[in-house]
Amino acid sequence: MNTIVNTEPLATRSDAAEAALFARNRRTPNFDRLVKLYFWMELSTFGPFLSRCRQAFLSELVSARRAVVLGDGDGRFTAELLRVNSHVRIDAVDASPAMLHALLHRAGQNAGRVSAHCADARNWPPANPPFDLVVSHFFLDCLTTEEIRALAMKVHDAVSPSAMWIVSEFAVPHSWFGRWVAHPLISLLYRAFGLLTGLKIRSLPDHHGALRNAGFALTQRQTWLCGLLVSEMWRCQGVDREA
Repeated sequence: MNTIVNTEPLATRSDAAEAALFARNRRTPNFDRLVKLYFWMELSTFGPFLSRCRQAFLSELVSARRAVVLGDGDGRFTAELLRVNSHVRIDAVDASPAMLHALLHRAGQNAGRVSAHCADARNWPPANPPFDLVVSHFFLDCLTTEEIRALAMKVHDAVSPSAMWIVSEFAVPHSWFGRWVAHPLISLLYRAFGLLTGLKIRSLPDHHGALRNAGFALTQRQTWLCGLLVSEMWRCQGVDREA
């Protein structure tokens, strides 16, 4: 039976640790209230394109055996990965208990291959390394560039030498479309999610620089909606980190 694992059990916390956890959780966006709306919000704004973005490299993931999926929302990608790859075992990390419950429910008969961790990915210690696959769909845009860099360095230490990292994100292309359509739209999305979840981020981070600095190299990239949506495959490389 699958259980949702909290990495900081209540019974073991001191008063100081409890206070620190409360302070940190106040800075963690709360996506629980979106769990029943997530699919319909996505469909009404971007139609099928976010789903296409998530699944762009799905056929290339059939050889993965140990995967960590960061912030998959209601679990649609996790369910598809479990369907096409009958051998992969997945650690699903999300700070929202409601989203994790939805993810496990959507996994159905394959839920036995999922270990769900209710934790802030910025502080989660990888439980079952090494991983040969990392997935983050529309998750890194909830972090700052420095937070992504710190997370990526931690991930780099927990993956196999040739591991893949699949990333889907919004982007602002260097064109009239980026200036007059993509940038205002992304700003509107940030404001909406800020109101709904408490998310404090208001602009896209530089995930490219952060991942490269942590030892990952971009190997494939696909775009949709004139470059507003991107799906990328990164590979673990040697580390050349800035001081």
